[in-house]
Amino acid sequence: MAQLTVRNVDSQWVRTLENRAAANGRSAEAEHREILRNALLESGGDFASRAAELRGRLRSSIDSHLVIRAHRDGDG
Repeated sequence: MAQLTVRNVDSQWVRTLENRAAANGRSAEAEHREILRNALLESGGDFASRAAELRGRLRSSIDSHLVIRAHRDGDG
């Protein structure tokens, strides 16, 4: 496995990482790996399926073209 070195990290971030690791029963190094794994999986996941799920959650029963037309025609 490769190694990763991160320099110039704010000391508060390090303390937060250590606290989070302790709360999760892991070393700071293991916590860091978990954070990276989660971040990379989220950003590299199946974008199309996540976008479709979000569209479904945000879908409205209001037909927006009718609202726009009414506003344009001075009816709304």
